[in-house]
Amino acid sequence: MPVKYRVTLTNEERTHLTELVRTGKAAARTLTHARLLLKADATEGGPAWSDDAIAEALDVSLSTIHRTRQRFVEESLDAAIHRQVPLQPRACKLDGHQEAHLLALACGEPPEGRNRWSLRLLADRMVEFGYVENVSHELVRRTLKKTKSSRT
Repeated sequence: MPVKYRVTLTNEERTHLTELVRTGKAAARTLTHARLLLKADATEGGPAWSDDAIAEALDVSLSTIHRTRQRFVEESLDAAIHRQVPLQPRACKLDGHQEAHLLALACGEPPEGRNRWSLRLLADRMVEFGYVENVSHELVRRTLKKTKSSRT
């Protein structure tokens, strides 16, 4: 089966990747992708290994090879070898007012029949009292940990 994304490295790119692999002073993922591109190089005199041969030699999946080839062809060498960062940072789900209600609830007396608050119970009460539309127990845990509060 012919390769959809053909890797053709320039002399500068090949030198950069070879130096990167030779020194070994980068993240393992970066080094693996650099080796992958060097093996996939289809320029004259390049190894031009098949995807199966690369997968076996470098112990990577075929989808990793495909994604790396695609990023190299469509984007750049840097995009192909370096980790992709998320485009949008995660938004905080609780504002300061809601966090204050959560802390007050957690520091208050637990419900009757309970010795202490559970994370799920706190999440349920936040919804029940109308402070938030929905909230997970994990968000409650992260919020309480962030504020360094102790529920004991």
